[in-house]
Amino acid sequence: MIENDGHDCSRGAGGLIRPLAPQDIPQVVAWARAEGFCPGDGDVACFRDTDRQGLWVKELNQQLIGCIAGVRYNASYGFIGLFLVAPEMRGRGHGLDLWRTAMDHLAALPCIGLEAAPERVEDYSRWGFRAASPTQRWQALATGDERPIDPHDGLELVQGQRLPQRAVQAYDAQREPSPRPHFLADWLGQRAGTVLVLIDRQGECHGFGRIRPCLLRQGYGWRIGPLLADSPALAERLLLGMLARHPGVVLIDVPGANPHGGPLMVQLGFQPLSSVLRMYRGEPPSVGLGDVYGLACLELG
Repeated sequence: MIENDGHDCSRGAGGLIRPLAPQDIPQVVAWARAEGFCPGDGDVACFRDTDRQGLWVKELNQQLIGCIAGVRYNASYGFIGLFLVAPEMRGRGHGLDLWRTAMDHLAALPCIGLEAAPERVEDYSRWGFRAASPTQRWQALATGDERPIDPHDGLELVQGQRLPQRAVQAYDAQREPSPRPHFLADWLGQRAGTVLVLIDRQGECHGFGRIRPCLLRQGYGWRIGPLLADSPALAERLLLGMLARHPGVVLIDVPGANPHGGPLMVQLGFQPLSSVLRMYRGEPPSVGLGDVYGLACLELG
């Protein structure tokens, strides 16, 4: 999610831009929490593992003042996010310095994506980004009640040690804009939260999702993502399984490119919370988001 990036037109604002280090993560998480990004437990560490050269912080007088991610998924696709400048340092060119660093890192890629807050759409348009589809954040209060489900579809809901990693990787690769095996292995391998997978008798995947603890502006909650499924009914089954296991405030970011996502959220009692706009620079990915009911994270698409 890109909400507060300190865009301005000045150059050479001073300071040092360097790769994000493990000791920087608490400050980055604190900024993200204060801006309402609701970072999940372990998210930033996963971002760093996806592209060790694709996350940066900016220092001024040995103090962190901003950060950005410009992650290469492969030779065809990259994503910009986690773009933050400390409130007291905005309007001085630091955001533009970080932005140029990320854009230079991704310059050779045919396609770059980002999620833009409404007030930033015009800014990114000037850099060649074009609107693709909205992304809506939804919120619900899970009670932990288990709803009876009798699917009659021969699919089994599995978790833990029974997760079919190869089947999930293959399923994801066919439904996301870019295959992301390293990111997904890290993301689903995190201990925090729960991963659920729907498999058939042959061990093939028909949907999967993860729910993880997150930091709200005040207090704690849960974020769901990714959530992918063959149909709204299977997405509902996965969602209900996650909501039953983790009571509390639950957030999910649903791509508008999936026409079934919003109606499913309404059906399950979720309320719209905020929205951003998916934008691409270059040729948009050929794979649509029709089976994606929840993005892994707005910060990396």
